[in-house]
Amino acid sequence: MRKFYWTAAFVGALSFMVSCNHNHSEENHNHEHEVTESPEHDHDADGHQHDAEGHDHSAEGHNHEGEDHDHATEGHDHAAEGHSHAGGDHDHAEDNGHGDEIILTPEKAKAAGLVVTEVTPSTFRQVIRTSGEIVSAQNDETAVVATTSGIVSFPAATVEGRAVSRGERLVTISAKQLAEGDPAERARIAYEAAAKEYARASKLVESGIVSRQEFTAIQERYENARLSYEALSSQSGKGGQFVASPMAGYIKTCLVKAGDYVTVGQPLMTLTRNQRLFLRADVSERYYKDLRRIVSANFRTPYDDRVYELSELHGRVLSYGKAANAENRYLPITFEFDNRGDIVPGSYVEVFLISGEVQESIVLPKTAITEEQGLYFVYCQVDAEGYRKQEVKLGGDDGRNVQILSGVHPGDKVVTEGAYHVKLASASNAIPAHTHEH
Repeated sequence: MRKFYWTAAFVGALSFMVSCNHNHSEENHNHEHEVTESPEHDHDADGHQHDAEGHDHSAEGHNHEGEDHDHATEGHDHAAEGHSHAGGDHDHAEDNGHGDEIILTPEKAKAAGLVVTEVTPSTFRQVIRTSGEIVSAQNDETAVVATTSGIVSFPAATVEGRAVSRGERLVTISAKQLAEGDPAERARIAYEAAAKEYARASKLVESGIVSRQEFTAIQERYENARLSYEALSSQSGKGGQFVASPMAGYIKTCLVKAGDYVTVGQPLMTLTRNQRLFLRADVSERYYKDLRRIVSANFRTPYDDRVYELSELHGRVLSYGKAANAENRYLPITFEFDNRGDIVPGSYVEVFLISGEVQESIVLPKTAITEEQGLYFVYCQVDAEGYRKQEVKLGGDDGRNVQILSGVHPGDKVVTEGAYHVKLASASNAIPAHTHEH
């Protein structure tokens, strides 16, 4: 019994010790796990972080390379700074007026036909731009009418615009195939009958057989028959009655064609000398007060794009309207001028009405102006072979010259002929510079 107690006590103590050792081992294990595993985990994390730091270090190395790259970039920037420094020199040059200089040697400028003009203030007239029409002067054209009734034929080619001479046969009118017969033949018969009756009455009037009143009537019939016959016989030909041109000029319009039947007095065609013309322009009502100050006009034709000055064509103002047109509410103004060029009557033109003077204006020919995307530029000469592009603001435009409101000053040397060639040279100079920047 005592042996059993000792055995049980021994087993219990042993179990307690084992349990304590196991707990202690678990605690140690847990502690080691906590100390070892956690630190290892932390160490791994630290290692991971270290790797991350190493990675960051690599990244830092990469950044270092990037820094080298940045350093290279800084070198590039340094080069850029040098470029900027050069640009500073360029800006310095620009301050001196040569920054945007376009190089064009004198030889190339001469070959391109460049003309450089020094700007001086001058007088410029105010301009009203509108549209108008060229019409023949009233005393410069005439209508050709039929002198008898009959069928129309043309002895020569009759086309609008053909030149004709005075007395030239234009139209032949024949009634031989008609019921009334040839009017010239009928006039001859009537004339011969009236002449015989008049000769007989002349002998009988002295003896009183024919009264004075009756003789006067016979004489009147005779004179009328004579006039009719002479008029028709003077224009009678083999094919019938011809109609001659009353003046030298051009056929403006032909109103009939071969085979048409016409009556006496019917218009056949219109002739014009085309020497004196009218320019009729329509002006908005808002310019009514300015109409009385208009002294001349220029106009541009659509078929040759040429600007004509009425001052060079003996032009003058005939009249201007005192009331607006009921259809378009515009006021007409009419000029008369000599047709010294190939100006076509009936054509519509762009009109520049010239009125009051503007003193001390900067005026350049339109050939000096170039346009880019709605902006206007001129090219100023800065030295023997250098040119500078200059933006300008435009004012009035008379068709040949334009008023400069800003951008150009007196004393500037501006390219007035060949500006397009300088523009091309500017474009060719810009391409290499762009390639150099890249």
